[in-house]
Amino acid sequence: MAADSAPIDLTNHFLIAMPGLRDELFGRSVVYLCQHNDQGALGLIINKPGSINLAELFDKVELPLRRSDLVSEPVFVGGPVQTERGFVLHERVAADDTDETGSIYASSLAIPGGLEMTTSRDVLEAFSSGAGPRRVLMSLGYSSWAQGQLESELAENSWLTVAADPALIFETPVAERYDRALGLLGLAPWMLSPVAGHA
Repeated sequence: MAADSAPIDLTNHFLIAMPGLRDELFGRSVVYLCQHNDQGALGLIINKPGSINLAELFDKVELPLRRSDLVSEPVFVGGPVQTERGFVLHERVAADDTDETGSIYASSLAIPGGLEMTTSRDVLEAFSSGAGPRRVLMSLGYSSWAQGQLESELAENSWLTVAADPALIFETPVAERYDRALGLLGLAPWMLSPVAGHA
Protein backbone atom coordinates (compact mmCIF):
# COMPACT_ATOMS: atom_id res chain seq x y z
CA MET A 1 0.00 0.00 0.00
CA ALA A 2 1.35 3.37 -0.97
CA ALA A 3 2.00 5.77 1.87
CA ASP A 4 -0.34 8.37 0.37
CA SER A 5 -3.24 5.99 -0.34
CA ALA A 6 -6.55 6.64 1.36
CA PRO A 7 -7.24 4.59 4.49
CA ILE A 8 -9.76 1.79 4.05
CA ASP A 9 -13.11 2.04 5.79
CA LEU A 10 -14.73 -1.34 6.34
CA THR A 11 -17.70 -0.04 8.35
CA ASN A 12 -20.82 -2.07 7.41
CA HIS A 13 -18.66 -4.94 6.11
CA PHE A 14 -18.22 -8.53 7.20
CA LEU A 15 -14.86 -9.87 8.29
CA ILE A 16 -14.72 -13.58 7.44
CA ALA A 17 -12.06 -15.60 9.24
CA MET A 18 -9.66 -17.43 6.93
CA PRO A 19 -9.21 -21.16 7.67
CA GLY A 20 -5.70 -20.48 8.94
CA LEU A 21 -7.06 -18.33 11.79
CA ARG A 22 -6.96 -20.88 14.61
CA ASP A 23 -8.11 -18.59 17.43
CA GLU A 24 -10.70 -20.33 19.63
CA LEU A 25 -13.14 -17.43 19.44
CA PHE A 26 -12.38 -15.97 16.03
CA GLY A 27 -11.84 -19.22 14.10
CA ARG A 28 -14.63 -19.64 11.48
CA SER A 29 -16.17 -16.39 12.68
CA VAL A 30 -18.08 -13.74 10.79
CA VAL A 31 -17.70 -10.30 12.33
CA TYR A 32 -19.99 -7.42 11.44
CA LEU A 33 -17.97 -4.19 11.59
CA CYS A 34 -20.01 -1.43 13.22
CA GLN A 35 -17.19 1.11 13.00
CA HIS A 36 -13.81 1.33 11.30
CA ASN A 37 -11.74 4.48 11.12
CA ASP A 38 -8.19 5.70 11.70
CA GLN A 39 -8.60 5.04 15.45
CA GLY A 40 -9.34 1.34 15.01
CA ALA A 41 -12.33 -0.93 14.51
CA LEU A 42 -15.27 -2.29 16.49
CA GLY A 43 -17.52 -5.18 15.55
CA LEU A 44 -19.73 -8.03 16.70
CA ILE A 45 -19.33 -11.72 15.92
CA ILE A 46 -22.66 -12.78 14.38
CA ASN A 47 -22.26 -16.56 14.18
CA LYS A 48 -21.14 -17.66 17.66
CA PRO A 49 -24.17 -18.15 19.92
CA GLY A 50 -23.48 -18.17 23.64
CA SER A 51 -24.98 -20.42 26.29
CA ILE A 52 -28.16 -18.41 26.99
CA ASN A 53 -31.14 -17.16 25.01
CA LEU A 54 -32.90 -13.81 25.21
CA ALA A 55 -35.54 -15.05 27.65
CA GLU A 56 -32.78 -16.05 30.08
CA LEU A 57 -30.96 -12.76 29.57
CA PHE A 58 -34.12 -10.80 30.36
CA ASP A 59 -34.56 -12.86 33.52
CA LYS A 60 -31.04 -11.81 34.56
CA VAL A 61 -31.79 -8.10 34.01
CA GLU A 62 -35.16 -8.51 35.75
CA LEU A 63 -37.32 -7.44 32.83
CA PRO A 64 -40.19 -9.36 31.24
CA LEU A 65 -39.74 -10.12 27.54
CA ARG A 66 -43.01 -9.48 25.74
CA ARG A 67 -41.70 -10.26 22.26
CA SER A 68 -42.59 -13.89 21.53
CA ASP A 69 -40.47 -13.77 18.35
CA LEU A 70 -37.34 -13.12 20.42
CA VAL A 71 -37.79 -15.47 23.40
CA SER A 72 -35.75 -18.38 22.04
CA GLU A 73 -33.23 -16.28 20.06
CA PRO A 74 -29.63 -16.88 21.18
CA VAL A 75 -27.47 -14.26 22.83
CA PHE A 76 -24.25 -14.17 20.82
CA VAL A 77 -20.66 -13.97 21.96
CA GLY A 78 -19.87 -10.66 20.28
CA GLY A 79 -16.19 -10.68 21.15
CA PRO A 80 -13.73 -10.78 24.03
CA VAL A 81 -14.17 -7.18 25.25
CA GLN A 82 -16.73 -6.18 27.94
CA THR A 83 -18.33 -9.62 27.94
CA GLU A 84 -20.75 -8.67 30.73
CA ARG A 85 -22.21 -5.82 28.67
CA GLY A 86 -25.03 -6.15 26.15
CA PHE A 87 -24.78 -4.90 22.58
CA VAL A 88 -27.92 -4.84 20.44
CA LEU A 89 -27.53 -4.76 16.66
CA HIS A 90 -30.80 -3.79 15.01
CA GLU A 91 -32.38 -2.05 12.08
CA ARG A 92 -32.80 1.68 12.49
CA VAL A 93 -36.07 2.74 14.09
CA ALA A 94 -37.70 5.79 12.53
CA ALA A 95 -39.34 8.19 14.96
CA ASP A 96 -40.00 11.88 15.34
CA ASP A 97 -38.40 12.09 18.78
CA THR A 98 -34.89 11.12 17.73
CA ASP A 99 -31.94 12.75 19.39
CA GLU A 100 -29.06 14.41 17.54
CA THR A 101 -27.58 11.01 16.65
CA GLY A 102 -30.76 10.11 14.79
CA SER A 103 -31.66 7.31 17.22
CA ILE A 104 -34.63 7.00 19.54
CA TYR A 105 -32.34 5.24 22.03
CA ALA A 106 -30.03 6.95 24.51
CA SER A 107 -26.79 5.31 23.42
CA SER A 108 -26.72 4.16 19.81
CA LEU A 109 -24.13 4.08 17.08
CA ALA A 110 -25.73 4.75 13.70
CA ILE A 111 -24.07 2.59 11.04
CA PRO A 112 -24.17 3.50 7.35
CA GLY A 113 -26.47 1.04 5.63
CA GLY A 114 -29.45 1.36 7.98
CA LEU A 115 -28.38 -0.48 11.13
CA GLU A 116 -27.65 0.71 14.66
CA MET A 117 -25.79 -0.75 17.60
CA THR A 118 -27.41 0.20 20.89
CA THR A 119 -25.92 -0.29 24.36
CA SER A 120 -28.47 1.54 26.53
CA ARG A 121 -31.11 -0.21 28.62
CA ASP A 122 -33.98 1.61 26.89
CA VAL A 123 -33.87 -0.78 23.93
CA LEU A 124 -34.33 -3.70 26.35
CA GLU A 125 -37.22 -1.84 27.94
CA ALA A 126 -38.77 -1.47 24.48
CA PHE A 127 -38.62 -5.24 23.99
CA SER A 128 -39.98 -5.67 27.49
CA SER A 129 -43.07 -3.66 26.51
CA GLY A 130 -43.59 -5.69 23.34
CA ALA A 131 -42.10 -3.03 21.07
CA GLY A 132 -38.58 -2.33 19.78
CA PRO A 133 -36.91 -3.00 16.44
CA ARG A 134 -38.28 -5.94 14.46
CA ARG A 135 -34.93 -7.41 13.43
CA VAL A 136 -32.36 -7.71 16.19
CA LEU A 137 -29.18 -9.55 17.18
CA MET A 138 -28.04 -9.31 20.77
CA SER A 139 -24.55 -10.08 21.99
CA LEU A 140 -22.55 -9.96 25.16
CA GLY A 141 -19.16 -8.44 24.49
CA TYR A 142 -17.68 -6.97 21.35
CA SER A 143 -14.56 -7.24 19.20
CA SER A 144 -12.12 -4.38 18.80
CA TRP A 145 -8.90 -3.61 17.01
CA ALA A 146 -6.48 -0.84 17.90
CA GLN A 147 -5.25 1.69 15.37
CA GLY A 148 -3.69 -0.17 12.43
CA GLN A 149 -4.24 -3.62 14.01
CA LEU A 150 -7.01 -4.76 11.67
CA GLU A 151 -5.06 -3.54 8.65
CA SER A 152 -2.11 -5.67 9.82
CA GLU A 153 -4.33 -8.73 10.22
CA LEU A 154 -5.75 -8.17 6.74
CA ALA A 155 -2.22 -7.95 5.34
CA GLU A 156 -1.46 -11.28 7.05
CA ASN A 157 -4.40 -12.92 5.26
CA SER A 158 -6.28 -13.56 8.51
CA TRP A 159 -9.56 -12.17 7.15
CA LEU A 160 -11.58 -11.79 3.99
CA THR A 161 -13.88 -8.78 3.70
CA VAL A 162 -17.16 -8.23 1.90
CA ALA A 163 -19.94 -5.63 2.05
CA ALA A 164 -22.45 -6.69 4.69
CA ASP A 165 -25.86 -8.11 3.85
CA PRO A 166 -28.41 -7.59 6.66
CA ALA A 167 -30.29 -10.73 5.59
CA LEU A 168 -27.26 -12.77 6.62
CA ILE A 169 -27.36 -11.23 10.11
CA PHE A 170 -31.09 -11.45 10.75
CA GLU A 171 -32.53 -14.17 8.50
CA THR A 172 -29.84 -16.80 7.86
CA PRO A 173 -29.64 -19.79 10.23
CA VAL A 174 -26.61 -19.39 12.51
CA ALA A 175 -24.93 -22.60 11.32
CA GLU A 176 -25.03 -21.35 7.71
CA ARG A 177 -23.69 -17.83 8.24
CA TYR A 178 -20.00 -18.58 7.68
CA ASP A 179 -20.58 -20.42 4.40
CA ARG A 180 -23.13 -17.84 3.24
CA ALA A 181 -20.73 -14.99 4.00
CA LEU A 182 -18.08 -16.71 1.86
CA GLY A 183 -20.76 -17.12 -0.78
CA LEU A 184 -21.08 -13.33 -0.99
CA LEU A 185 -17.54 -13.46 -2.42
CA GLY A 186 -18.35 -16.39 -4.71
CA LEU A 187 -16.29 -18.70 -2.50
CA ALA A 188 -16.85 -21.96 -0.66
CA PRO A 189 -14.81 -23.20 2.33
CA TRP A 190 -13.11 -25.95 0.27
CA MET A 191 -11.62 -23.30 -2.02
CA LEU A 192 -9.55 -21.77 0.79
CA SER A 193 -6.24 -23.21 1.91
CA PRO A 194 -5.86 -23.41 5.70
CA VAL A 195 -2.33 -22.09 5.25
CA ALA A 196 -2.12 -18.37 4.48
CA GLY A 197 0.04 -17.82 1.42
CA HIS A 198 2.28 -14.90 0.64
CA ALA A 199 3.34 -14.04 -2.90
